[in-house]
Amino acid sequence: MSSAKKVWFVFLIALLSTACSRDFQPKPKGYNRLELPEASYQLSPDTLPYQFEYSTHARLLKDTSQVRERYWVEIFYPELKATLHLTYKKINGKEKLLREFLNDAHVLTSKHQIKAYAIDETLVRTPSGKTAVVAELDGEVPSQFQFTMTDSVQNFVRGAVYFNVKVQNDSLRPAIEYVKKDAMQLINTMQWRSK
Repeated sequence: MSSAKKVWFVFLIALLSTACSRDFQPKPKGYNRLELPEASYQLSPDTLPYQFEYSTHARLLKDTSQVRERYWVEIFYPELKATLHLTYKKINGKEKLLREFLNDAHVLTSKHQIKAYAIDETLVRTPSGKTAVVAELDGEVPSQFQFTMTDSVQNFVRGAVYFNVKVQNDSLRPAIEYVKKDAMQLINTMQWRSK
């Protein structure tokens, strides 16, 4: 064999022996692809002392927490693994009770300060003249959107959105924004029922 052929033969053997190597670099994690349905709403049942519109893509369930009360509900999004928890309290004209509920809501939101980059609270006026305090939380927090609504006399509602997934919130951003819009629809359509 000529020396040129020997060089090419050694080069070809070296190339083939390295081509089948098992060493590889893992690919970076990608973002979830979410197919979000078009928003559509339905009216909550008349068994609650309040009424609102919620997504037709969600299920209205009884609250499953250990401290649940009669009129507490969960709006569950099975495809997004998200839940909007709604808690309801009667004030019965007691200003002290109202302050206690508002303080509790503030404390629950403040517990997220450890991981939150920012907590933006906004006073929202609904088309029917009701007022809500909306808190939007940024960062790796378990709840990205919370709110309170009250008529200051009889009714108090607190809502909080949670996702039951182990994904960074920046990857969940489209789903978070989708559920926030639904929560704002709920706030804007909230009505108190008189008994």
